[in-house]
Amino acid sequence: MADDPLPALRASDADRERTAELLRHAAGEGRLTVEELEERLNTVYETRTQRELETLVADVVTPGEAANDSRVRVRRSGDAGTRWLVSVMSGHDRKGSWRVGSSLNVINVMGGSDLDFNDAEFADDVVTVTVFSLMGGAEIRVPDGLNVEVSNFAFMGGNDVDIGAGRPDPGGPVLRLKLISIMGGSDVKRGRRRSRAERRELRRRRRL
Repeated sequence: MADDPLPALRASDADRERTAELLRHAAGEGRLTVEELEERLNTVYETRTQRELETLVADVVTPGEAANDSRVRVRRSGDAGTRWLVSVMSGHDRKGSWRVGSSLNVINVMGGSDLDFNDAEFADDVVTVTVFSLMGGAEIRVPDGLNVEVSNFAFMGGNDVDIGAGRPDPGGPVLRLKLISIMGGSDVKRGRRRSRAERRELRRRRRL
């Protein structure tokens, strides 16, 4: 009598989070629609085995992409990239695939900017982003594996920086953030913004 096959390996919470990150990245690349992303994220948190998680990303993740997902791409040739973003009583929203110049100036006057670097491409190994906010601010998202250096000044306002280890990738690309806020402020966080489905699931887990 043949031995019974071994059961499928159970997925951990960390496995589910990694899969969710890959799905968000795929959506940022245009491989999934918003509706498809929401549906798969709902399934991620109900999944019990690693094999099922692999199935959820099999058609949207290329071989080797998972290992490099948290690294910003650097391309020195071609377009110099975005160098100015000015918001006066308005706002800017930059996410998905976009090219960041070696020096980017972000001006917010009674307005704000939403800057997501998770799928961005850098024009150089070291990129400097200066964010000046007057009665305004910015929400900034940086990849988990990106080296980030932050300097900040605030007057009658404040900047909230929550990025953990500043240099998780020695020798890798560097983002230098200079935050200047007057009667305003900016928030800097690592990772991608969670979807509504993920936030609901996290609240449900906390209640357990």
